[in-house]
Amino acid sequence: MFYPIHVHKEKGSAYGAAFPDFPGCFAAADHWQDLPRAAQEAVEAHFHGEAETIPAPSAPEAWASHEDFQGGYWMMVDIDLSKVSTKAVRLNISLPENLVHRIDEAAQTRRMSRSAFLAMAAEHEMTAA
Repeated sequence: MFYPIHVHKEKGSAYGAAFPDFPGCFAAADHWQDLPRAAQEAVEAHFHGEAETIPAPSAPEAWASHEDFQGGYWMMVDIDLSKVSTKAVRLNISLPENLVHRIDEAAQTRRMSRSAFLAMAAEHEMTAA
């Protein structure tokens, strides 16, 4: 989905970008060609672990007179919301019965649901790699 970013650059600095649709979300890149990738990473980090609804994109014209977005220029970046979405997705998986029992015991000890425990374990495993 294409979102507007307001890009600014001062002499001797990197390109900076602000997302009017995501207050507090900023991206930076040394080269303007790298802004789309930096923007995707910034949005993923901004919404990581949040259960917020991701707003629909606005048009740059909606922000033209806003004091935070003067000077610089607008750029539209394609944000892959499938990498950002915090919406829960139902899965159907098969696991050995004894493993399910051990997962349930570990989840209960931590006062978590089975789903929350499996999500935590998956996140842990992916960051450990």
